[in-house]
Amino acid sequence: MKYKYSEHWTATARDIATQLGLNYIALDQIAVIESQGSKTKRTIARIHTIGKVMQLGMNQKPFYTIELLTEKFDKQNQEEKIKTIVHELLHIPACFGGGFRHHKPHVNARTVEIEYQKIKDLYT
Repeated sequence: MKYKYSEHWTATARDIATQLGLNYIALDQIAVIESQGSKTKRTIARIHTIGKVMQLGMNQKPFYTIELLTEKFDKQNQEEKIKTIVHELLHIPACFGGGFRHHKPHVNARTVEIEYQKIKDLYT
């Protein structure tokens, strides 16, 4: 696997979080990377964080990284790319504590579409 920090997608994700009013997300504590070489068949993107125990042990604040699997992500049109970023941001809980919100009932096609409709004119 190869990883590369993405200034463009980090700025976009932070902008989307702002536009959606996800004020609980500490913008300086999220980043986006692009990866190449994954063997996964269906995954387009995923979100990572350091577990609570490690955060406490390292005396670090929560930090979230969205990983875009370029082999799949780059094939999407602009609308789908933005929806993918929205989807991953919705996994971040309101407490911004280092955990995740689950797909059911929080992160699914319906909730992504609702949030996307709020910002679609800005990104298409």
